[in-house]
Amino acid sequence: MSAIYILWLRQLKRYLRSRSRIIGSLGQPVLFLVALGFGFGPTFQKAGQGNYIQFLVPGIVAMSVLFTALFSGIEIIWDRQFGFLKEILVAPVSRMEIMIGRTIGGATVAMIQGTIVFAISFLAGFRPPSAGNLAFAFVFMFLTAVLFTALGTAIASKLEDMQGFQLIMNFLIMPLFFLSGALFPVDSLPGVLKMVVAINPLSYGVDGMRGALGGITHFGLSTDFAVLSIMAVVILAVGSYLFSKIQL
Repeated sequence: MSAIYILWLRQLKRYLRSRSRIIGSLGQPVLFLVALGFGFGPTFQKAGQGNYIQFLVPGIVAMSVLFTALFSGIEIIWDRQFGFLKEILVAPVSRMEIMIGRTIGGATVAMIQGTIVFAISFLAGFRPPSAGNLAFAFVFMFLTAVLFTALGTAIASKLEDMQGFQLIMNFLIMPLFFLSGALFPVDSLPGVLKMVVAINPLSYGVDGMRGALGGITHFGLSTDFAVLSIMAVVILAVGSYLFSKIQL
């Protein structure tokens, strides 16, 4: 079996064995969905913006994907401390294959987590206008998962302790999420904040999923797809380089 398949399968098995991790990762997205969806829903509707649950769900799904994808990088630090990473790196396999295998594995886990949150959103009243657009939503979900899994892996490649990784992740995650348009329409923002949203890669994942699921898009689906694809390739290449420089 190829190294990519083995690493993908290993991460998937590790995730499926950890029921507490699956349940624990659902807490924050479900809380945001219920508290914000039903708390701000009436205000959002009175402002003439429509059903807030329909608007919010793509952002909450993106949030779940973001959290899971970025934190998948911590497994590199874990494997480094317990020696498994050394066994991988001394194998006659290119670092690029290892990076791709880990990234696809982490992205698959993030997509599973996002799909679970998406399924839960139906209990909150979310209904996609067209079932035919679900495939497009999963394409944007996958691109978002690949991009941020590669980013998490790249960051973890330069760190040696879990505490430092968690501090950096906490510093990154909230600005990425809150400045992505996940919780509010981008059109009404001041010019400076619009610029910040435009340079935030998560914005294009949220916008792509929202466009596919609800027909509401700020940048345009083609722009969302192009930006996510290009950034995923770039971050994957940078992550592969940093991963190849790991010293054990």
